[in-house]
Parts: sequence; C-alpha cells; structure tokens
Amino acid sequence: MKRMSLFEFEDFRWFPGGLRECLTLYIAALHRVLGTERILAPLLARALNAAATDRIVDLCSGGGGPLLPTTARLAADHGLRPSVTLTDLYPNTDAATRINAAGDSARVRYFPSPVDAGRVPDTLQGVRTVICGFHHMPPPVARRILQDAFEKRQALCVLEMSDNAHPRWLWWTAIPASILMVLLLTPFVRPLRLRQVLFTYALPVLPLIIAWDGAVSNARTYTEEDLRELLVGLAAPDYQWDIAHPRAPGAPATMLTLVGLPRTPRASAPVSR
Repeated sequence: MKRMSLFEFEDFRWFPGGLRECLTLYIAALHRVLGTERILAPLLARALNAAATDRIVDLCSGGGGPLLPTTARLAADHGLRPSVTLTDLYPNTDAATRINAAGDSARVRYFPSPVDAGRVPDTLQGVRTVICGFHHMPPPVARRILQDAFEKRQALCVLEMSDNAHPRWLWWTAIPASILMVLLLTPFVRPLRLRQVLFTYALPVLPLIIAWDGAVSNARTYTEEDLRELLVGLAAPDYQWDIAHPRAPGAPATMLTLVGLPRTPRASAPVSR
C-alpha cells in the first residue's frame, strides 16, 4: 500500500484532553472554510435514501467535525432532517457535554460510552460515517470497519480530506504551509477559548502539533488502490461500493470518498402464462 504508517499526536491516549479539544475545534473550523459539507450532504442524502433510514451514526467523531453543519445543508438542500449520534472509541467529554446540552438532543447527541468503529453495537442503527478518521486505522482495523458495515448491510460513508495523490517522499513538505494555516484560521475557531489562543500564539504548541498531524494524515490516507485492496472479498449482489475524488469549493486538492450502500432487491418480473 502507498499509505505510510506514521504516528499522530491525537492517536495517543496520553495526549492532553485540553489540547485534543483545541485540535478538534480547529479541524472543524478548517472543514467550514473548505466547505466540506457541500461534499458530504449529497453523499449522505443518497445513503439515507438507499438505506431507507433517518438516522446517522458518526464513528470516530472527535469534537463533531463537519457533520453538524452538514445536517443544516441536508435540511436546506434535500429536505432531510436525520437524527445524528456522534460516537468515538475515546469520547471527547468536553464536546459531548457541549453538544448534549445544546438543546437539540432529539436530533444530535453525543454517545458517552466508547464505540469501536469495527464492532458497532446493533443498538446503533443507521448510515455510518467516518469523516477524516479512516486514515487513523491500520489496515486490519480499517478492513474490520468495512466488513462490519458490509456484513450488517449498513450504509457507510467515508470521507478523507486528501486522496494522497502526491509522490510519497513529499509528505513532509506540507508542514510549513500547515503552520501558517493554523495561525491564519485560529480566529475562525468556534467556540474560541483562551487556551486555543494561548497555545497558538503565546506558546505555539498547537501549530506544531496540528502541522505534523496534518502532514502525517495525508501520508496515512488510503489511496483508491489501497481501498480496493481492503475491499477484496467484500462484494455481494445486495451491496455496492463506490469510490470518488470530489473537490470541495474551498479545497486546494481533491478529497477521497468511499460509499457502501445496501441495494434494494428488484421486484421479481411477472411470470408469463
């Protein structure tokens, strides 16, 4: 596979929760600037209709990412108002408290208990999403996520911010540009807390961490060829996989999407007599 096995700071359990929250809030702001919801909304509309459900189960949610603004676009552009359950193997307690206290718990809630994306409980039914989190998974875990959705015939939408199309040895060149981007985009983070400003400008820990994790994220992203390798053996007449390379209006490069959809069996043709 082209995907490289490197580490990201947010993968470690010891990574401070306060910095993790700052990092996830920055990523959410980046998605807003890039317009990721414009890519996600039609994908989810298609998956919701194919699966005949009004529920979304977001896996590897972190701080919520672009899924929250995507729900507004789903309502505006497609007339859909699905319920959304955010989950994570290591739930973001700050984000969970903020989201669950926002007053829209009937439509968006953060599941407080750990959820393994490769073994999703049967109580969590709906279109599964993995937004900019699939690259964190080593191949055996990534395969298990795909297989779990396939075997349970649950729709799955995977989106990565990059399609890892650059030459492999250039992965580190994104670090300087990412540092500058953190400095420019931090004022757009919401909610913007003192620690976000402090660790960005006064004690610039966040720019270094985010720049490293961003460059590594791209190097760890599964390419289309990598995904097809993971999907070997996961084929059936009643389930289909689609891979695409869309570009969001504000994105500097193409993204990568993988969508798994259950197929509705066609009605049997009448027998001639």
